[in-house]
Amino acid sequence: MKKEEKIALAEEIAREMKNYKTVGIIDLYRIPTKEYKEIKKAISEFAKLKVIKKSTLKFAAEKAGNTFRKLLELNPNQFAILFSNEEPFTLFKKISSVTSDTYAKENDVAEEDIWIYAGPTQIKAGPSISEFARLKIPVGVEGGFIAVKKDTQVAKKGDKISKELAALLRKLKIKAKKVRLNILGLLHKDVLYSREMLNLVFEYPKLLLQAYQNALNLTTNISYPTKENINILISKCYLMAKTLEKLVVK
Repeated sequence: MKKEEKIALAEEIAREMKNYKTVGIIDLYRIPTKEYKEIKKAISEFAKLKVIKKSTLKFAAEKAGNTFRKLLELNPNQFAILFSNEEPFTLFKKISSVTSDTYAKENDVAEEDIWIYAGPTQIKAGPSISEFARLKIPVGVEGGFIAVKKDTQVAKKGDKISKELAALLRKLKIKAKKVRLNILGLLHKDVLYSREMLNLVFEYPKLLLQAYQNALNLTTNISYPTKENINILISKCYLMAKTLEKLVVK
């Protein structure tokens, strides 16, 4: 890209920074081009993406105003800038829900249990049989092709995927990895929201539920009546009364 083109691009981004309510930085590291394009298309109704260089962002931020220099605090391996008029937490939740399936690679972490189900495959019988054997997947031969004899779990959620498993999943055309955009931060009304802050949109409901459970346990254990625990306390009193009745009768 020529110098004039770089300047024109930076000026265009500076204008968009001022035109949109929310501006974010995305790290595209390890996101395949095909999957990136699929996600970009899927979110196009509420967000706009552009791949840029840090030097372009720096120049654009200087043109747009001091506030946008906060974006330079974020340091992705591969830059993309995001524009939207959505509120940050709503935007983060929407984008996090958009995924594209791809093949898992060695050392990827399984997001959920991975199974290879019983049935015929399109892999010809031959050396590949040993690949199934190493992963303890029972197979046979049907019509010259390998057939899996039994549903087999080859990885649990949280497991690291081995080189052998990644290769076999690709042969079986099983896309076991979900690709999503890695949002490093969103700038909205002069405030830069980090990924950790944005992730509270998922974590906060869990924290509230845990706080509710802790409060319920405490009030029940100290026999402090509330609307939420009154039925539990009545049941406890009933059971205690029945126990005392048996002791008295004896």
